[in-house]
Amino acid sequence: MSDAANADPDPRSRPRPQYGEYATPEEQRARIQEPAPWQQEPIAPIMTDAPADGIPPAPAVAEKRQHPVDRIVTFALLAYGLVNVISSVPAFLDYGSYAQTMLGLMGVDVQLSDPAAGKPWAIAAVIVLVVGWCATAALSVWNMRRSRVTWWIPLVGGIVFSMIAGALMVAPLTNDPAVWQALLDSARL
Repeated sequence: MSDAANADPDPRSRPRPQYGEYATPEEQRARIQEPAPWQQEPIAPIMTDAPADGIPPAPAVAEKRQHPVDRIVTFALLAYGLVNVISSVPAFLDYGSYAQTMLGLMGVDVQLSDPAAGKPWAIAAVIVLVVGWCATAALSVWNMRRSRVTWWIPLVGGIVFSMIAGALMVAPLTNDPAVWQALLDSARL
């Protein structure tokens, strides 16, 4: 059993390979005429001209501006929002004057019981407006760099942060009992 068991089987008795499972990788590449991995061209282009600062230039795809009207509208809305924030800051910080204007618009002739109580609310509203505008501008620029449609971001940001700041500015008016009484008296007329 020693010689017969160790002898190579007859090559004709071995099944014929159907899919090249006995072939070496080189033989398989030669059959399908595929170059070896080291012979293939790299997928990413190699930059030959490196700038002096060491930062590679941006790909040509990123240089293409796909939405010029969107950029114009986005920057116009951001500029309008910035002007609105800058003009709102002094008006909000003078809360006594702001409250009198609001009460005059509501048709109520009353003074706040404690005008100084509205100052922290006004500061919070200013912070909301400033931080909200900065976040909106950053998100808009981030989306523009990715060639996405961006005009809606300053629009939605302006609405949301203006509503939050407005609610903060009205909170001291709604907490004042003299204002509530004057509002109730004017509603009965």
